[in-house]
Amino acid sequence: MGLYHQVYGSMSHRKFEAPRHGSKGFLPKKRSKRHKGKPKAFPKDDPSKPVHLTCFMGYKAGMTHIVREVDRPGSKVNKKEVVEGCTIIETPPMVAIGVVGYIETPRGLRALKTVWAEHIGEEAKRRFYKNWSQSKKKAFTKSCTKWADDLGKKEIEKELNQMKKYCTTIRIVVHTQMKILRRRQKKAHIMEVQLNGGSVADKVDFARNHFEKEVPVGAVFAQDEMIDIIGVTKGHGFKGVTSRWHTKKLPRKTHKGLRKVACIGAWHPSRIQFTVPRAGQKGYHHRTEINKKIYRMGAGYAMKDGKLVKNNAATEYDLADKSI
Repeated sequence: MGLYHQVYGSMSHRKFEAPRHGSKGFLPKKRSKRHKGKPKAFPKDDPSKPVHLTCFMGYKAGMTHIVREVDRPGSKVNKKEVVEGCTIIETPPMVAIGVVGYIETPRGLRALKTVWAEHIGEEAKRRFYKNWSQSKKKAFTKSCTKWADDLGKKEIEKELNQMKKYCTTIRIVVHTQMKILRRRQKKAHIMEVQLNGGSVADKVDFARNHFEKEVPVGAVFAQDEMIDIIGVTKGHGFKGVTSRWHTKKLPRKTHKGLRKVACIGAWHPSRIQFTVPRAGQKGYHHRTEINKKIYRMGAGYAMKDGKLVKNNAATEYDLADKSI
């Protein structure tokens, strides 16, 4: 019995116990396939509400901060003022250029029909080309001829009616307006946005009536609403374990460096487990952040009575004339 205890009682142990560093829910930590955020799920549909879009595209302009009073009974900051960082997102109106209808199959949703608008802006067409200047620019030249003659119009009506009859989900194809943004890029970002509320026929009619029209951000979100933000995080390249997983640094005198993991696993199993922090890519990951409050839906530089009004950052408490 004593021998048995000697053999099995001398197994190694940890000097310090600690919870693991970093979440395993975000593995694999690799570079995102797409640079634009992609909604993996749209909000649940409620037919009793009016037809509305469920998301919007915007561009991060920068950050600022706000001072607000906290109303959180029991917390030590209750009824005190706190400074919070907030992001400014530029949201020029999006243009609707098409509609897609989906039917439910045992393997998930399948696109049944796509109907494009008659005129599609140059910035949206650029998205279909790698090199716009050297291309023949033939995109959508055939599909827009359908709107010209009666036969084509009948076909479009037939497709829209098919959508109303068979489809369960309707998504509207929208693109951003690059010419308003004044950035270097001229190629618009295109996206399908799900329409929620009303019957399927209402949604198809809503999409049809919004062809080639602008959809402002005020038609999708309102002030003080809680929304989710989807995007790709800032890239940091290849990083070691201390920066990437926030593991503890080893003591100063450690041989061969101290920003390491001391033990990357036992002798057996003689493989490295996937749960052990390793060096690799940090940042440029696709992420969804939930519950962000819209503090303000401000205007840009707007024309009022023929004058350019730049004062778009003043609040009731802060009356200074300033602009964002």
